[in-house]
Amino acid sequence: MTAPTARPDAVHPGVARSKAKLPTGVKLAIDFGPLLVFFLAYRFSDIFVATTACMIATAVALAVAYALTRHLPVMLLVTGAVVMIFGGLTIYLHDDTFFKMKPTIIYGLFGIALAVGLLFGKYLLSHVFEFAIRLDAEGWRKLTVRWCLFFFAMAILNELVWRNVSQARWVDFKFFGLPALTFLFAMAQMPLMQRHTVEDEGDTPA
Repeated sequence: MTAPTARPDAVHPGVARSKAKLPTGVKLAIDFGPLLVFFLAYRFSDIFVATTACMIATAVALAVAYALTRHLPVMLLVTGAVVMIFGGLTIYLHDDTFFKMKPTIIYGLFGIALAVGLLFGKYLLSHVFEFAIRLDAEGWRKLTVRWCLFFFAMAILNELVWRNVSQARWVDFKFFGLPALTFLFAMAQMPLMQRHTVEDEGDTPA
């Protein structure tokens, strides 16, 4: 799993607009390609081959994203780093526990980052998530709190699932469950975003 890539120019006036935006199809391939590769490799082989395939696909996705935009979104970088570290440990120690914990670590890191930002009055979500609308400061605060809690909940959920179901069922959960829950949660935030949409960039948090 990879996190959505960023479009900082759409949400934060302090970020240069010269950064290229990935075409929608390419963006989806970069975000979800490694997950699909992992799922298919697991179906035809085992968890260790699938982990290796996912690491290779992640490296390719990072390279393509950088080649097309000359920059890498923070969330994509963090996700890639965790995939490489925990994937490497899985292969080296021949222990799938590390790769099963990967979503927990990724969601946990994202949740912590948003929580720390809130403590300092910074709405980091406005810098890293791609939205087609701009929100006022209150909208970003509420949305950041919600995503922070969601990330922590997903980290806990992944721990509960991988510790209590078979490896095959966890792979299904990772491929079908996690993206579906994320999509449904994101859609549930639409009313909030619509209520706090602004036209004036000056209302966007710094």
